[in-house]
Amino acid sequence: FSSSAGSISAAELLQLSEELYGLDHNKARPGDIALNPQHRAGPDETGERQDRSPQPLYKYVNEELFSKPTYASFIKLLDNYQRATGREEEVTAEELQEQDNFLREVMKTELMKKLFSFLQEKGRYGSEQEFVEDLKQMWFGLYSRGDGEPDSSGFEHIFSGTARPRGRGAALGPGAHPGLSSWLGEVKKGKVSGFHNWIRFYLLEKQGVLNYFSHNFDGPWDSYPDVLGLQFSWDGFYKEVGSTFIGCSPEFEFGLYSLCFLARPGRACHLSLGVHILSIQTYPWTKATYGGGRRFIATAYVMSP
Repeated sequence: FSSSAGSISAAELLQLSEELYGLDHNKARPGDIALNPQHRAGPDETGERQDRSPQPLYKYVNEELFSKPTYASFIKLLDNYQRATGREEEVTAEELQEQDNFLREVMKTELMKKLFSFLQEKGRYGSEQEFVEDLKQMWFGLYSRGDGEPDSSGFEHIFSGTARPRGRGAALGPGAHPGLSSWLGEVKKGKVSGFHNWIRFYLLEKQGVLNYFSHNFDGPWDSYPDVLGLQFSWDGFYKEVGSTFIGCSPEFEFGLYSLCFLARPGRACHLSLGVHILSIQTYPWTKATYGGGRRFIATAYVMSP
């Protein structure tokens, strides 16, 4: 959006985000999710790696949500990644098809059609096909976070999580489940990196490989999607502060992160959801490009105080 005609103003971001918020028809409804947040950590507690919440975060999730096409196609993508950076990802034909299926399903939604229409009006994309092809490269294109091998993507890092363990000493202690590594995302230098998705959190907590410790932020929303800032251990590795939407559809999170990456890459992107202001931070991957100089998405997350 280097030209003035294609620029996106702060007011347009606020208006569009409210429209997308209203179009999240697949989000969780009251009664679909029951949370048990328990301990609220202070600023001096988030780095202490102490489990101050003996019960799981999720008391209940209506898993009928997961049969909706965008949820089902999203969940199929979650086991396609190795958790450790530095190990080359091997993308199979089946996995490529799963990426296409997910993009096809989200583009059927009013939310993503609205986002495309807005970006097309701004001159960013000439057709829906061009938009989808760019989303596929932006989110699923591989680059190296490790030692030169194409080992990661924006989708893996943000929705699945990422990791390079320093060895056994990096783990928090007993309770690791190496046999479930196919469900783990990225861990880097002994800490969980990325991992900002509530569906993945719930599924891993249900399997017993993720242990919720506490939360340090609870957003002002009294309906879904809400926002939590939380602490947890995952297969023995620690996440000091991980912010996540709660109860949104996959297309809502995917769409908002895409919008902010295109409109405010590397900067805070200020949005409005249900009259409450929220900011998303995105960063481009600067060490590799695709399509004549376009940047892959490196990370995106909700900013909480």
